[in-house]
Amino acid sequence: MLVTARPGQWPKNALLYAAFVFSAGASWSWRSTDQWLPMLLQATAGFLIFCLLASAMYFVNDAADAASDRAHPRKRARPVAARQLSKGSAVSIGGTLAVLGLAGAAWLGSLFFVVATTYVALTVCYSLLLKRLVVVDLLAVASGFELRAIAGAAAIAVPVSPWIFIVTMLGALLLVTVKRRQKIALPLPAKPDEARRSVLDQYTPAYLDQVISVATSATVVAYAMYVTTAPNLPRDHSMLVTLPIVLYGLLRFRWIAERQPDRNVDELIFRDGALLASVALFGLTALVVLAAHQ
Repeated sequence: MLVTARPGQWPKNALLYAAFVFSAGASWSWRSTDQWLPMLLQATAGFLIFCLLASAMYFVNDAADAASDRAHPRKRARPVAARQLSKGSAVSIGGTLAVLGLAGAAWLGSLFFVVATTYVALTVCYSLLLKRLVVVDLLAVASGFELRAIAGAAAIAVPVSPWIFIVTMLGALLLVTVKRRQKIALPLPAKPDEARRSVLDQYTPAYLDQVISVATSATVVAYAMYVTTAPNLPRDHSMLVTLPIVLYGLLRFRWIAERQPDRNVDELIFRDGALLASVALFGLTALVVLAAHQ
């Protein structure tokens, strides 16, 4: 059950903290603990709820993909595919976790509940249909990340910055496209019709490389525009000091993805020391800049 819940995927939900960090100065002050501490606790509650919902969706997805996963060289080791956990049990556990997660979402607020419900509905639709539709599959996964960012704002009741919306969507599109590019770069399994999604056969390396280039460029431009125009960020544009870190992180990610196509995106991010260091440095630098301008 723990393996199927995929706790290693939970760091994706850290996007829920983005709205908290970048609402500094507009919705709360670092000097007022009574302002930021309750909001941080709310953001953390949202993070935990989305971890619960994400795990619920993994149970449902593994039950739906059990047959095809058994023909995949890596996915066949998943508990449901390996018949260590029955499909019926996986669906029951996933449903229970989803109900608990949505109950927690309702407790956190009506808007957060709407976003969480939309995330669940999107993920179920993706598992059953959307992942088989070319281009739609890319946008569906990217939208899942987008909903996490929106949920973070809903959890602490602050407006959703349009720039965070744009940057998150473009960055997520980059990640999911790189993942697709890796999959088609690998040799076909013995039974390709069973082990590979039919949608992968509709993509070409040249097309995905073009999407990756566009998404990378657009993400950098959107982030630069965000840190220079957002009303709650320093007017002297000092947040631009984080731009080289963002550039390095994106370029480093693309570099290691080309050299390790057998590793999925999560493994690339969380097993590369330099990339993790850039993420930590970005967060620390952003906090220092925001705190210095209070």
